[in-house]
Amino acid sequence: MTSTTPAGSDPAPRPKRRTFSPEYKLRIVAEYDAAPKNEKGAVLRRERLYHSHVKEWRAARDAGALEKLVDQRTSPARPKKPAAAAENEKLRRQVERLEKELARNQAALEVTGKASALLEMISESAD
Repeated sequence: MTSTTPAGSDPAPRPKRRTFSPEYKLRIVAEYDAAPKNEKGAVLRRERLYHSHVKEWRAARDAGALEKLVDQRTSPARPKKPAAAAENEKLRRQVERLEKELARNQAALEVTGKASALLEMISESAD
């Protein structure tokens, strides 16, 4: 069976992570808490949320940590690293990895050299 979509194209756009403002979170927690027991699920379905969202947001509100209601992963307040800093960090990790690999290879060569010298000494003394 042949496909009508060209190879390599994605049939659906990649979904974006939803972000919620602190005001929205507080409003939903208040609405959820005020809803009768049999209507709490309707609030979650309408907003396409999980109970874990409400639990987490309520805990942050009760702890008085309104700043925790801002999603630090997607918040516009989150400072972005400049491209040069990100590249430097990537290169620094690569250099660390290569230095470890080099040290391991040098140790292996040293052991191989010693073993070779020992075998030469043994073969010379056998002659």
